[in-house]
Amino acid sequence: MALESDLYGPVKALLEAQGYLVKGEIRGCDVVAVRGAEPPVIVELKRIFNLGLVLQGVNRLALSDTVYLAIGAWPKNMRDVKKLCRRLGLGLLVVAKERVDVLLDPAPYSPRKDKRKVGRLLGEHARRVGDPNRGGSSTRVPIMTAYRQAALRCAGLLATGGPMKVAALRVACDAPNAAAILRDDVYGWFERVERGIYAVTPKGRRGLEEFKWAPVAPAS
Repeated sequence: MALESDLYGPVKALLEAQGYLVKGEIRGCDVVAVRGAEPPVIVELKRIFNLGLVLQGVNRLALSDTVYLAIGAWPKNMRDVKKLCRRLGLGLLVVAKERVDVLLDPAPYSPRKDKRKVGRLLGEHARRVGDPNRGGSSTRVPIMTAYRQAALRCAGLLATGGPMKVAALRVACDAPNAAAILRDDVYGWFERVERGIYAVTPKGRRGLEEFKWAPVAPAS
């Protein structure tokens, strides 16, 4: 892996080819490039992308709107790295084998809200009964989603009342999507015994025990 100082030459050459006068280590900045009366271009160098580099870049935004982060290795999570830099208004360079790839130029960032995702977020919040999950919980613990709650309500009723028609189950469990839950059977909890009539499977009963399921009144 390249040293930070090894990144300087290729970055300097790139900027000089664009007419900049480039100097290193100017008042704490790794690279400062000046062209006429334009605001300076500042580049911070690091072997790998890390939080320290991001913080340096953010600090340099107090000096110029044109700040690049230059790294000597391609990050594995490139999509997330670019998203972070774009959100912060930082440019991103990758220097490898004397070659500089400009992945992102600095620019003001105005994120557009994803209305579809916002709708799903608010829909899940509204449908979920109570607050069954502890924020920050380990990923080893299954998240209690509104879908899982509805499936548990269906399984619980079938376990105590026996096979039922989908229409009756939909009303009794306050589960508008009961038909899809039973048909898709994501968890393997249900089986169709007759046309339009379902029962709970042994796996479904184990699921009720696993989640210590007790009837909970759905949100009104």
